[in-house]
Amino acid sequence: MCGGEGSRLDTSQEKPLYPIDAVPMVDRVLVAITESHVDHVYAAVSPNTPATRDHLDGRDDVTPIETAGDGYVADLISLLDRPEIEPPVLTVAADLPLLERAVIDRVLDRSGAGTEGDEDAEAPSRTVCVPVALKRRLGVSIDSRLDPETHLAPTGVNIVGRTEQTMTDVYYDPRLAVNVNRRDDAAVATDRLSNRERRRFGGDDQCA
Repeated sequence: MCGGEGSRLDTSQEKPLYPIDAVPMVDRVLVAITESHVDHVYAAVSPNTPATRDHLDGRDDVTPIETAGDGYVADLISLLDRPEIEPPVLTVAADLPLLERAVIDRVLDRSGAGTEGDEDAEAPSRTVCVPVALKRRLGVSIDSRLDPETHLAPTGVNIVGRTEQTMTDVYYDPRLAVNVNRRDDAAVATDRLSNRERRRFGGDDQCA
């Protein structure tokens, strides 16, 4: 999902193209998705993000789809009306630059959506959240809370299932907790990515 204006980030760049450690956020998210068990990748762009559409056009690992840019929920509904997109569908916000393949696969496996041969199962929808306390510990903004469980914050990662049932999955994972909505969030993401690369260069592949 990369059709929002991103006005809180206070930048002349479109939000999906905002660089974190010199790489546009949307590119970082796409690496995680395309390396995961996801079969097909669509990018929901809008009149708010024409440069993002141009940036993604011509790539063979993602299909840009134009939406009205009326908001996350409205744009998602318009996507689900398209015949080529059928649940279960993983939705990912473009402002999660710490996201990695292992995180997405874990979300898919936990939901059952990533299980081969499970296409006919009645999979519920799932809202992926993190504790508000984790976002506070990381020093990133808290722009929404799950109603009525206000101690949880939605991450921008969801699974749209085949039934009306909705479940909440909670992860204590910084890779899901750092949504870049403001400049301070971008600084936190850049710092954590730099630390991640230093650990990997030193032979430690763990992600904290």
